[in-house]
Amino acid sequence: QVRLVEFGGGAVQAGGSLRLSCAASGRTFSNYHMAWFRRAPGLERKFVATIRWSTGSTYYADSVKGRFTISRDNAKNTVYLQMNSLKPEDTAIYYCAARIATMTSPLSPDEDEYDYWGQGTQVTVSS
Repeated sequence: QVRLVEFGGGAVQAGGSLRLSCAASGRTFSNYHMAWFRRAPGLERKFVATIRWSTGSTYYADSVKGRFTISRDNAKNTVYLQMNSLKPEDTAIYYCAARIATMTSPLSPDEDEYDYWGQGTQVTVSS
């Protein structure tokens, strides 16, 4: 059974940085795409970033492009989201997600494409 556990949320002032971690277990993830989504208060869950585990190729939401970086550590089976230049509108619960994919599957921002989810970690950015 795939298990995803997020770490690293917290409170930070605008302009600051945080790094979220997602520890993945239960499978070999070389055929998976991993992603981060977020849900702001009162809003729907939205796509943030995704990475193809095998090649490291990435895709970002426009709202975080240039500020956030998704990466993975094969040895630790962990996916990271480095968040810089944080804004109050980045305040949300951040979720890690995983989907089984083929070598030709495109990276996807659609949450319905993802098979497994973590429990979420809160990020709060104050002005």
